[in-house]
Order: sequence, then C-alpha cells, then structure tokens
Amino acid sequence: MKSMFKLHATALLTAGALALPAFAQQAPLKVGLMLPATGTFAALGTAIENGFKLYVTEQGGKLGGRDIQYFKVDDESEPSKATDNVNKLIKRDNVDVLIGTVHSGVAMAMAKAAKDSGTLLIVPNAGADAVTGPMCAPNIFRSSFSNWQQGYAMGDWVHKRGHKNVVTIAWKYAAGDETIAGFKDSFQKAGGKVVKELSLPFPNVEFQALLTEIAALKPDAVYTFFAGGGAVKFVKDYAAAGLKKSIPLYGAGFLTDGTLEAQGTDAEGIHTTLHYADGLGTARDNAFRVAYVRTYRLPPDVYAVQGYDAAQMLAAGLAGTKGDISRKADFSAALRKAKIDSPRGTFTLSKNHNPVQDFYVRQVVGKENKPAGVAIKALADPGRGCSMQ
Repeated sequence: MKSMFKLHATALLTAGALALPAFAQQAPLKVGLMLPATGTFAALGTAIENGFKLYVTEQGGKLGGRDIQYFKVDDESEPSKATDNVNKLIKRDNVDVLIGTVHSGVAMAMAKAAKDSGTLLIVPNAGADAVTGPMCAPNIFRSSFSNWQQGYAMGDWVHKRGHKNVVTIAWKYAAGDETIAGFKDSFQKAGGKVVKELSLPFPNVEFQALLTEIAALKPDAVYTFFAGGGAVKFVKDYAAAGLKKSIPLYGAGFLTDGTLEAQGTDAEGIHTTLHYADGLGTARDNAFRVAYVRTYRLPPDVYAVQGYDAAQMLAAGLAGTKGDISRKADFSAALRKAKIDSPRGTFTLSKNHNPVQDFYVRQVVGKENKPAGVAIKALADPGRGCSMQ
C-alpha cells in the first residue's frame, strides 16, 4: 500500500512537471504602452491605445493564444525623460514588447533602449527616419511611416499643381526636419524650388513673425509639418493672417488629422498627403470605422489605425512563433513575410521594417479628410544607414 502511494505520488509529480511548460506558455504577454497621456500629443496617444486595444478585443482578448497584460507610462512627449521612462517598462515591469510613441525624439530613446536590451519594439507613430535607418534592428518595427515618406509623397504632387516656388515651415526637431527633407527631395526632383525654410522650436506656437515673413516672400504655396495642438493653432493663425486666400497651404497629413473639430472652417479645402484618409470606402476600412465608433464613441483617425495595425503586426509575429515571444528571429521572419490587412489598405514591411504603402491626397471637406486620389503607390522608405538591408 505504501509503495503504491509512493508510485502514485511520483506519477502526479511527473505529470505536473510535464504540464509546467504548457502552463508557462499561457502566461499573459506583457505589453508596455509608452505613449503621451498629457500635453500637445495627448489625444494622439489615446487614439493609438484605443486602436491597439480594439484589435486585441476583436481577437477575444488574446494574441498568439496569450492574454494581454498592459503596463503604461506617460512619456509626456519629453525626450529628456525618455530613457528613464522606457526603463521603467523594460527593467521594472519586464515587458515583453514596447508600443510607442508619438514624439520622434522620445522614439529615438526607446529605439536605443530596445536595441540594447533586445526588447521587441513596435513604433505606432513617430516617423524618425533613424528608427528604421541607422537604429534599425531585427527587434524594431514600425506600423506607421517614416518622416521622409510623408514629405516625399507630397512634393511631386504640389509641383504638378503648377507651384514652382514654395516656402516650408515646421517645428525644428526630427519630425519637422525629416518631413521637410522628404518634400524637398521630390519637389526639387520635379523641378521646383524651396525659396525659404522656416522653423521654430518644438512645441512653440508663436507663428506671427514667420507668417509675416511668408506674406513678404509671396511664394506660390506653403508646405508645412505640424501636429496636435500646434497644427490647430497654425491653421487658424494662417487663416487669420489672410494668407489662406492668397497662398495655398499644403501639409503632411498630421496637419489636419485629429484636429479638424478644433480647426473648424479655417481648415476647409486644405490638401495633405498621408497613408490614410477618412472614408476610403473599402470593406475593411468601413468595418474598422464602425467598430471604433461603436466602442469609443469617437471618429477614428490615422493614429487609431496605426495603433490597430501595431496590434495586427504583433499578432502576425506571434503567429509565426506559436505565441513564444522569445523566438525573436522567427518573429521577425514571420512579420517580414506578412501582409497586414490594414484599414489603410494592405501593406508589407520593407527590409528595414518600415511599411511599404500607398499615400493618399486628402482634402478637408467639413470635418473629414476626404480621399482625393493616390499621390504615390507602394512607397518604400530608403532606410538610409540600415545595416539589415
């Protein structure tokens, strides 16, 4: 009897030991959301988080067969705090994957920390060229765009509208500098001339002196990059200065994305280029927009799409590893092969892990950025300085 009990106990222990790996694989996946919750970009961070969580909800609350556990840090769009903030998620919370962020300067610090630690990073907005350029790594991906892409998409289109001499204006930080550089690449290649590059420090919104200079220069058009609260004030100040009537204003899509309610009629008619537009009319986009409005009682925008697609990309990578996030090479290979069925239209990832995607021309009509054609199809970021290519 004693030996039988011993045998039974040993069998139970053995069965338990065999069951442990399967149980461990079902542990929740720790997702660290490092997004702005306060300041100029707060609404953008909210939309990204909403989009991400919407996709997870649609999958029954699981990705790769694993429940999701969220950890959050407000990055405050403050680069000086970025390293400390990201290390809270990596070292304190031991997250499996980082999702962030909006501000390019903060994203650069996140990319460095991810590269140094080997933590998976998916960037759902910040377009800093270096993230998928010199900072590229097998564990770093982007679900949005590069700054170069969004600027390049507009240059040739503006020239085709008969504008030969253009003034540019943007915040003096990575997103502004690189977006303007992309615009110049295509605009000057088409035969146009940038007669003056104006800038001011982020997040300064004192535009009056620069608007006076634009009026004196009398260019054919103005191309700009601003986002969030800064974009609202710039569009309103541009109209108040009387420039809207005489000098057409063009911009990167973030000028009018998520800002139209506050900009009101001052934004009417403005053309921008971006990888998403309101009401593309596809079944995929229609379903996404209905689900987002039903869930959050808010209209979706490009930030929501980029958050949604960050979750889709995470799911695609996990599908290739059966939920095992530690198999980084397999995760990367699966994602490189994936076609992401986005509301923006299907996209793939380039060798430097940046979306290869269409860019739309959009025109503000009421409170929507209505599609007005495709500026450029399947545009890939050049990934300058990326050693993975």
